[in-house]
Amino acid sequence: IVGLGNPGTKYAKNRHNAGFMAVDFILSTHSFTDESKKDFKGELYKSKNIYLLKPNTYMNLSGESVEVVKNYYKIDNVIVIHDEIELSPGALRFKKGGGHAGHNGLRSIDSKIGSDYFRVRVGIGKPEHKTQVADYCLNDFSKAESETMKESIANAANAALELTGSNLADIQSKYTVNKK
Repeated sequence: IVGLGNPGTKYAKNRHNAGFMAVDFILSTHSFTDESKKDFKGELYKSKNIYLLKPNTYMNLSGESVEVVKNYYKIDNVIVIHDEIELSPGALRFKKGGGHAGHNGLRSIDSKIGSDYFRVRVGIGKPEHKTQVADYCLNDFSKAESETMKESIANAANAALELTGSNLADIQSKYTVNKK
């Protein structure tokens, strides 16, 4: 399970860090051991046959860390939790494969391991104008969004964990949230 985001306290509560937030939720509710001592270009945690990864390469180079961990442990199934501007805040959707839709973290992963991986898409909404996307993603959630997002992040984390042992259709029917 890969949570996408940018490392450092400056970015910790940014919309772009929804994936990191989901991994942090898993770490706060389950027991994982820290495997970060190896050079995986990120924070890596393990419990049984599940690995959690927070790349420290910054969003645009996330694929470098994913590729190293995937190859080192010979991982077949990768699940990526990421922010999605095309979904309203609190919305949650799931799919396998597809394009990166301009998301630089997904673009980087696609370039390193291909696009055939599971995606947990966490809605963060989008700005009024396309020229504001970068600033919007790199800003914190508003107070109003924060409560909705706490629940959405928890659901994304739980869905990703369940997806390690379930099929996509079951996860979609149980966790998909559509918000307008």
